[in-house]
Amino acid sequence: MLYRRMGRTGLQLSALSLGSWVTFGKQVDDADSDRLMSLAYDAGVNFFDNAEVYSRGESELMMGRVLKTKSWDRSSYTVSSKAFFGWRGPENKPNQHGLSRKHLMEACHEALQRLQLEYLDLYFCHRPDKNVPIEEVVRTMNTLIQQGKILYWGTSEWSAAEIMEAHMVARQLGLEGPAVEQPEYNLFRRQKMEVDYAPIFRNVGMGTTIWSPLASGLLTGKYNNGIPEESRLALEGFEWLKDKTLSEEKLNRVRSLEAVAQKLNTSLATLSIAWCLSNPNVSTVILGATKESQLTENLKALDLLPQLTPEVKIEIDTIMGTQPTLPEY
Repeated sequence: MLYRRMGRTGLQLSALSLGSWVTFGKQVDDADSDRLMSLAYDAGVNFFDNAEVYSRGESELMMGRVLKTKSWDRSSYTVSSKAFFGWRGPENKPNQHGLSRKHLMEACHEALQRLQLEYLDLYFCHRPDKNVPIEEVVRTMNTLIQQGKILYWGTSEWSAAEIMEAHMVARQLGLEGPAVEQPEYNLFRRQKMEVDYAPIFRNVGMGTTIWSPLASGLLTGKYNNGIPEESRLALEGFEWLKDKTLSEEKLNRVRSLEAVAQKLNTSLATLSIAWCLSNPNVSTVILGATKESQLTENLKALDLLPQLTPEVKIEIDTIMGTQPTLPEY
């Protein structure tokens, strides 16, 4: 396993990590999650990602049950949670979602209870909240750090301007700004990581725990001939994800990309994950898997990384046509 520092912090994250969105509580049971987490841990994975909203709290409960049965040294792995959406779904009342001090504090306590942990290594503001002053968010996250309930705080899907505002306010208050951002990043979604956040990486040095490296499975090629019944795009309630993900134009690009994977004697999934890893500003790529065979295949991305030469990456850019235009400084 390769380990990378999370931005300019001293924390080292495995370059590949395991997430629980969609899978835990929806597609896998306790036995499956135990096998997947054990396989990941044995391969050197030291970061497990979660959130209050995943399966309305059941994902954290499931991960907590697995962790409780393990004899793993707590200092050998890191766990995250995120707060914003709440876990009650449509039954959320005022203050049971968002980034108010009340919700952030209570959501953190609930996450610790569900995960059966004394502290979270990373705690994310899952989305920006236009209704809460950024000073309140910064102060609350620092209170949680001071209480020993979290070690680092971060953002997820914030704009570059919002992240820099948080850092500016933190600096003015003599407090810690967000150390990490969790954005979507894959061969179809590149603007934020490669353009918008470039000044942040240069001036602040934030880490990133990127999600959806396979574009919800599109970059595995499994949707090239329809939607398999067991896939996440076939799940009830995820029609929005299907509409966002699938288009004939995207599928044609994926079909063309298969030639590059074949030339490198690898799978589309492994190639796509390795491509994400080739960005030095990626601290860790969060993997999602329902089967051990999927996870084993995805973990091969590290071995493929040296083969992603500048020439190969230019070929990928030509096929995908998704490379953003960099601004001139």
